[in-house]
Amino acid sequence: MTNEGFGLQQKLQAIITQTTPLLPTEELRAFVDYYFHRRDRYLQIFEQHSAPLYIQESSVLKARALRFKKAFQKVLPAVSFYFAVKSNNHPEVAKILLRQGFGLDVSSGVELEMALGLGATDIVFSGPGKTTAELQLAVEHADRVVVLMDSFGELRRLAAVAAGPNKIRCGVRLTVDAQDLWRKFGIPVESLAAFWNEASRCGQIQLEGVQFHSSWNLSPHAQIAFIRVLGKVLVDMPASFKDQLRFVDIGGGYWPPQGEWLQPAATPEGKLRQALNQQAGSAEEHYRLSATPIETFADQLGAEIQRDLFSVVPCRIWLEPGRWICNDAVHLLISVVDKKAPDLVITDAGTNAIGWERFETDYFPILNLTRPSLEEKRCHILGSLCTPHDVWGYMYFGDDIKPGDILMIPTQGAYTYSLRQQFIKPLPAVYTI
Repeated sequence: MTNEGFGLQQKLQAIITQTTPLLPTEELRAFVDYYFHRRDRYLQIFEQHSAPLYIQESSVLKARALRFKKAFQKVLPAVSFYFAVKSNNHPEVAKILLRQGFGLDVSSGVELEMALGLGATDIVFSGPGKTTAELQLAVEHADRVVVLMDSFGELRRLAAVAAGPNKIRCGVRLTVDAQDLWRKFGIPVESLAAFWNEASRCGQIQLEGVQFHSSWNLSPHAQIAFIRVLGKVLVDMPASFKDQLRFVDIGGGYWPPQGEWLQPAATPEGKLRQALNQQAGSAEEHYRLSATPIETFADQLGAEIQRDLFSVVPCRIWLEPGRWICNDAVHLLISVVDKKAPDLVITDAGTNAIGWERFETDYFPILNLTRPSLEEKRCHILGSLCTPHDVWGYMYFGDDIKPGDILMIPTQGAYTYSLRQQFIKPLPAVYTI
């Protein structure tokens, strides 16, 4: 065997024998027990509205919004909050958060129209590939919309449609990774000076901010790293730019407090086993990647911002939380239609209700509200779509499972409702409490 082959073998062995942290049983049961204690309320709703059903909890949204705001207001002198509509585009979610003092971060003309229709007066329009019609809509509501430009081409298209006496308030997105697929978003940070030079020649464009965004932030490390890069770039920017800079938008991507819960197939060792035609692991084993508490996020980001940004340019900080705010506020109720074997049931809803094959990799406990128990049992719980990838999970919490039982999958508020798709089965209704 060559040295290269031996080295590869060692790497593969290291991956397949590594252990992604397990989700502690006590933590999982406490999570499940919280929802079982509220089961009567959920079942009462079901008596009036048949499954499948999204249950949307306003009190949870309000509490998460308040906690997020408090964490960052404690450490930043001037900060604004914008809910990322793409994470959950139900209008009632946006309404509730508008009343909590949030603005809205929209990523398309459709989302912008919804935000305007709700009466939002503080809107950030982000996202790549904005069409001329979408930019025109933003220009028509320039008193309510800040456009985060994504490219030099978008700057030119926006300048072409801008008209009238009012300047268009804008920012520019900076890419956090100029090498891979994330280069789709924004311009390289090294191009900021050139972008400013071109924007300053466009009479209707008022470039007054910069934005960056990193996703899947279980910790603030990625954001801190880019803040340091940005601080160094800002030092060398012209005085005219610094005088006009009003905000730095550090995006969102904050992970919910419970962290990321995974099926064996989502772990590095599980993926490698599957590549070797082995089982990824036992369905009874659930894994957890820990998330940094939002208060710690705020403390660490605040300290870095003070050191690397405010020392160069005193400005307002904008934040665009999505998943962290809405994840725990929506739950899905489905019912068992058919029991085909002791360890196989079919439900009345398919995963078109959440829009993607999430539960083959992501783990969320399935609670049998009809027959509650803190013991988790093996069972393939599948949807009713004509695809084998229509999977809700491989285990459930309950004494038993039978046709007619009402099952609950908690904390499905982020990147599920927004991704739902009209495919074979009707979409669940939404009930807000």
